[in-house]
Amino acid sequence: MALSSWRGKSLWLAFALLLAAPLLFAQSAALSILSQCGCMMILALSFNMLLGQSGMLSFGHAVYSGLAAFASAHLMNELAGSSAAALLLVPLAGGVAGMLAGVVFGYVATRRSGTALSMISLALVELVAAAVLMLPAWFGGESGVSTNRVLGMPLFGVDFSSQLQVYYLIAFWLFVSTAAMYGLTQTPLGRIANAVRDNPQRAAFIGHDPRQVRYLMFMLSAFFAGVGGALTAINFEIVSAENLSLLRSAQILLFTFIGGIGYFFGPMIGAITGVLFSSLLSAYTRGWQLYLGLLFVLIVLFAPGGIAGAWIKLLAGWRQMTLRGWLRLAGGLLTAFGAVFLIEMLYRRAAIL
Repeated sequence: MALSSWRGKSLWLAFALLLAAPLLFAQSAALSILSQCGCMMILALSFNMLLGQSGMLSFGHAVYSGLAAFASAHLMNELAGSSAAALLLVPLAGGVAGMLAGVVFGYVATRRSGTALSMISLALVELVAAAVLMLPAWFGGESGVSTNRVLGMPLFGVDFSSQLQVYYLIAFWLFVSTAAMYGLTQTPLGRIANAVRDNPQRAAFIGHDPRQVRYLMFMLSAFFAGVGGALTAINFEIVSAENLSLLRSAQILLFTFIGGIGYFFGPMIGAITGVLFSSLLSAYTRGWQLYLGLLFVLIVLFAPGGIAGAWIKLLAGWRQMTLRGWLRLAGGLLTAFGAVFLIEMLYRRAAIL
């Protein structure tokens, strides 16, 4: 299906919403959360290139975004005093750094598939995490590497000192990355990756090497993860070991699955949901991680298509829903509200004691 289809039109609509978002959320804190959502969207979409499109479950996706973030931070420090125009290309440099890491680690990981690939990716995370403390000159030790996104001479009055300017930079690269990743799904490589995911033996029978296809998708996924990692470094102006930790990789996996790996825009929905949980809900309750975990469990049990799949089914079938179906939905919502009320009461009781 071409970009002129309804999916392509939805991409343009999403970009229009990105441009209009600062008009609705003009506060600096809101723009910061929107910027985090943009970075996480790219990471989730790049991870879905592995899991949803190619059938590779990786536990170390943050390695590529994290290494790219460190490379971008060092590059910005080297570019200090130059024109602000150079910052526009830092995400591209981060993508190249992420791809180089994907070339090295993907060569090892994609030699196997299934559970073996997952275990190899897990070992690579621990390997890189250990290197953080062993190479303090590059990784900055426990304090990380600080940088400054205001490089020097403004470009048409833009020096990226304000959060609004950074948001539009992230929105631009989010649109470019999303369009490129969507276009990739329509190429022969994207369709062959789907074939390798569903039946690697049949793909090999018709002349395609499953390992080579996995390797190519792995490198491309690492490139876009690097773009997301570079934008994260620009947004926060500091990169630490947390950026490439196992916890970060788990967050990317969790958010992607919650959104829905079977739909292209599912990971974007999951990224927004995850960032809102960690940024907004955490300000109101200490149990936000519990709620996120419960949401993940419920989706695995009752909505394997994620939020995107559940929403599409609801839109398609709400006219045919019977009274019994509406009662079951209402009962589920009441149960959820009751569970939240009980959990919050327990947390408050624990705080008093």
